[in-house]
Amino acid sequence: MTETEYELWFSKIHRVSNRLNSEPHFQWIRPVQQARSQQTLERLLDSAEALIADKGFDDITVAEIASRADCSVGAVYSRFRDKQGVLHSLQDRFVDEATLTAAMTLDLDRWQGASLEEIICELVGFLVEIHRERRGVLRELSVRSMSDVAMTERKARLATHIGQHVEALLLAQSDRIGHPDPATAVRFGLGFVFATLEQVILFEETGAYGGPTSDEQLARELSRAYLAYLDLNDWPSTSTTAYATD
Repeated sequence: MTETEYELWFSKIHRVSNRLNSEPHFQWIRPVQQARSQQTLERLLDSAEALIADKGFDDITVAEIASRADCSVGAVYSRFRDKQGVLHSLQDRFVDEATLTAAMTLDLDRWQGASLEEIICELVGFLVEIHRERRGVLRELSVRSMSDVAMTERKARLATHIGQHVEALLLAQSDRIGHPDPATAVRFGLGFVFATLEQVILFEETGAYGGPTSDEQLARELSRAYLAYLDLNDWPSTSTTAYATD
């Protein structure tokens, strides 16, 4: 397949995928918060996340977090022991949201009729989008988890949860996976995607060899790498909705 043919195929995958359901397969899910005290907590966390995105964790103060959330400093300390506690709560919130998002959006019933190509292209595109939108806090959490045991454990639990859902979804079509160990291929390929997103988006490190120049190209190349590693039979698929006529 030439580069031009691949780009045309990739574009068609997305056009067809968008027609499969009236709603997108992937959307970030945040639990509904009703209690007033919980809403205040969410405002404080939103404030902290925005400030981290603007200037990094080390350079923000508790007073800034409170001011941006239109709360008192006392409101911050009544909920968090210190600024580090805010960061731990930010990770807790992200993990809760990501866990719920994975459980709902990677459900097998949601993807009835979709090919592996469609699933992977949409999944990778969604992961690129989330890493870009939440870059500030994800970068900070990644750095801190290297030396914080509790953060490392939360990150590992989330990775396991997402991996289990992706594995169940993709292995439902294991007959199309040519890799001799499909389960290992699914997990390792997903790990490659996450590691690349961390390096390229969170830390903007592409090394001497360069890399994709846009998020769209990054998603396209990561999808291509994942699909090629799985060694799909009849790839690109000619027997799925991916090649339905417009």
